[in-house]
Amino acid sequence: MAKTTLAIKVDVDTDRGTKKGVPNLLALFRELKVPASFLFTLGPDTTGKAIKRVFRPGFFKKVKRTSVVSHYGIKTLMHGTLLPSPHIGRRHDTLMRSVQKAGFEVGIHCYDHIRWQDELHTMTEDEVSEEFRKAKQEFLRVFRRPARTAGAAGWQANTYSLRAYDEAKLLYASDARGSYPFFPKIDGTLFKTLQIPTTMPTLDEILGRDEYKGIALEEAFLKAIQPGKLNVFTIHAELEGMKFIPFLKKFIEQAQDQKVEIVSLPQVATDLLKNKEKIPVCELELGFADGRSGTLAVQGP
Repeated sequence: MAKTTLAIKVDVDTDRGTKKGVPNLLALFRELKVPASFLFTLGPDTTGKAIKRVFRPGFFKKVKRTSVVSHYGIKTLMHGTLLPSPHIGRRHDTLMRSVQKAGFEVGIHCYDHIRWQDELHTMTEDEVSEEFRKAKQEFLRVFRRPARTAGAAGWQANTYSLRAYDEAKLLYASDARGSYPFFPKIDGTLFKTLQIPTTMPTLDEILGRDEYKGIALEEAFLKAIQPGKLNVFTIHAELEGMKFIPFLKKFIEQAQDQKVEIVSLPQVATDLLKNKEKIPVCELELGFADGRSGTLAVQGP
């Protein structure tokens, strides 16, 4: 039987998550001696502009379930509206480089998280290209080398963003929700950048839901691991890197006790790309994820 493996991807969305959550996660992963990929928001923290999401179906239900204010902090929720937007890359470049120096993969999450997550599908190709160019440029300034991976804010991807990835010659990307690695295709156009999708639910999709009441969080996530497969778990610096770090530690330790091997995404990508012809081609579509408001990129047939 094939090995059961788990890869951890860290999405860093905010100034607060970078400053407080990233060092906590770095310390935990070093303690447990496990690999992880850190994907950074590199430009302004405009989290306050997410107020526009009140019009999405399911938004208020999610806010009530996940205690957004307590997890993100009132100050973060005013960035870009009542408070100025701190530039994350310029404020925390030394901290970001420390992640790379510690031997962890670093990559692009986005430049402006709210703009990419909420506006990608209304942007022109030139606007998408420019937004990703700014992320690449800031990544190069911070890490002194080009990015080799990216994972889109809010799992938002389309033809324009995938074209920008191909032009950047990334090793792989992680923009979608799905079941296994694939080459994405949209409206007949096949893209060259390997997609390694998030296969497991995220913490904010599970928190507070009736069907999980009375079940320990780590137990719920252990049940989400598919035996004999690559499992990709996306965590957030603002959640698992702060209030929920005890959960994350228990989950990783219990997964290892169950003989789940923690693997690095760049190594997975490198191994897969040795036999490109065996990697399936799948449609990249817009769909839904249980517990998340709005649409996102999902792996299709």
